[in-house]
Amino acid sequence: MSTPGMLYVTMQPKPGLPIPQFHEWYNNEHGPTRLRLPQIFPNGLRYRATDGKTPEFLAAYDVTSMSHLQTSTYTSLRENRSSREADTIGQVDVKRYFWDSVFAKESPLFVPLEQLTDDEAEGIVLLALELKLTDAADAEPVSRQWLEEQHVDMLSKIPGWLRSRVLRTSTLEVGAPVSFIALHEFAKANELGDVAQQPAAKTPGWEEEIAGKYATLASQRQYSLFYVFGPAPRDLHNLSLLPSPQSTFVSADALTSTSNADAAGPVITSYVTAPSDGLPIPYRLEGNPDPAAPTIAFCNSLLTSLHMWDAFVAILRAQRPQYRILRYDSRGRHALPAPVPATLDILADDLAALLAALRIPRLHALVGVSQGGATALRFALKHPALLQTLVACDFNAASSPANTGAWKERIAMAESHFADDEQAKTPVPGIRRLAEITVSRWFHPLTTARQPQTVKWMEDMVAANDVQGFRFGCQALWDYDMRPLMPACGVPALLVAGEGDGGGALVKAMKGFAGQLGEKGAEVVEVKEAGHLPMVENPAGFWEAVEGVL
Repeated sequence: MSTPGMLYVTMQPKPGLPIPQFHEWYNNEHGPTRLRLPQIFPNGLRYRATDGKTPEFLAAYDVTSMSHLQTSTYTSLRENRSSREADTIGQVDVKRYFWDSVFAKESPLFVPLEQLTDDEAEGIVLLALELKLTDAADAEPVSRQWLEEQHVDMLSKIPGWLRSRVLRTSTLEVGAPVSFIALHEFAKANELGDVAQQPAAKTPGWEEEIAGKYATLASQRQYSLFYVFGPAPRDLHNLSLLPSPQSTFVSADALTSTSNADAAGPVITSYVTAPSDGLPIPYRLEGNPDPAAPTIAFCNSLLTSLHMWDAFVAILRAQRPQYRILRYDSRGRHALPAPVPATLDILADDLAALLAALRIPRLHALVGVSQGGATALRFALKHPALLQTLVACDFNAASSPANTGAWKERIAMAESHFADDEQAKTPVPGIRRLAEITVSRWFHPLTTARQPQTVKWMEDMVAANDVQGFRFGCQALWDYDMRPLMPACGVPALLVAGEGDGGGALVKAMKGFAGQLGEKGAEVVEVKEAGHLPMVENPAGFWEAVEGVL
């Protein structure tokens, strides 16, 4: 039988454990690891006590079926925990409770807390009342009836009430004394008054009918919600408060790392999983550590990685320290779980899933180039509520049959091998040859002449692309036309192009469709001495082009 329930964990850091270290570990490692198992944990919430009692901290995770907590999927989390987690948890007094769901009642105004923004969720009040049942034969049914018909009924009439749930000691805890816990959620603005201090005693029938005979009051606590987990680490704030040794962490699979060792400030690298097919999408979060800081996101071109933005991000961080910065590797960079052709809709939805995992309700700006520019425009058209400003660079609003044919030729090249010179006996991988040809086509002649190290860096980045990822990723550019949708775009946009991209042909093409974007059209700005990737070739010039909207 599938019984939903809750994992309920109280925590009190021991003296000597810095609170930022405790929070950073829990927010960036422990919690997200569990939220990456949505089949078990659909949400995770952290609370801080407001009643002056200890333990001060509480974490509550809804569980889809309590039987999952007996599977290796869950138990392996503890068995394979990192050395940092083992060290930190040893400095915390922890008590874990398993509860089976019994009863719930919701206000018409209730919205699941994980669906709220952080601003909406943080500060929501939780009252927790635990009753330990006596040995009376009918203690359980009588106590349950009192909780449902009198206790919950009374609290549900208080202005600000959102939801009440009653849970029972889980059947997983064989032989444990049976208790009920009643959890009551209230809006930040409520009229609880002194009921918050005595939720049991204020309920009719407690003293006369229940207390001592059927149940005893084991605890009554009041908390405030202060953190909502997603499946992606995002806590730059507590990371920024840690000295270098405590801030540096690399997970066993090397897919997640945190650091505050660089003078530029805290950095989190990790991944989210695309809901469409399970593709891991690497990301890098940095910049202003304030959780409320506005976020600028960057979408790279096909064949490149999130590091193509390195030089420009250095300028942005210096010029606009108020922003949090998000970069990620677009679909097509890495191996795919399933060989399915990408579309611009899929690419736009990948970004939406990344923002949801990081609990970013809206981007201040999205900057994309080439395929990333097309993705950024499709994102603005499909998810306008998630974006304030669009900067789309060096892209076309529609594909052409000739362009589709060119992509097929490039796939064939990437999948082939070529004879090397006479001294080398191993053939050159096709992706390496494609990298050399592609970068020579991308870059302005001045870039090639003056910046050989940049050319080599970009060739190596392109050559490191997964060939299968490229094969199916580039198909997003084969057959699309966003022009019919562009007049309805409600997101203010700036279009940018390197003056030498395609010998000037792409600038001309972008000026041709810019007037169709939104009610007033969009401005097209050229970056001098740059080709297809102006933010790489001339980052200072690119900054001059975009600083007005960033």
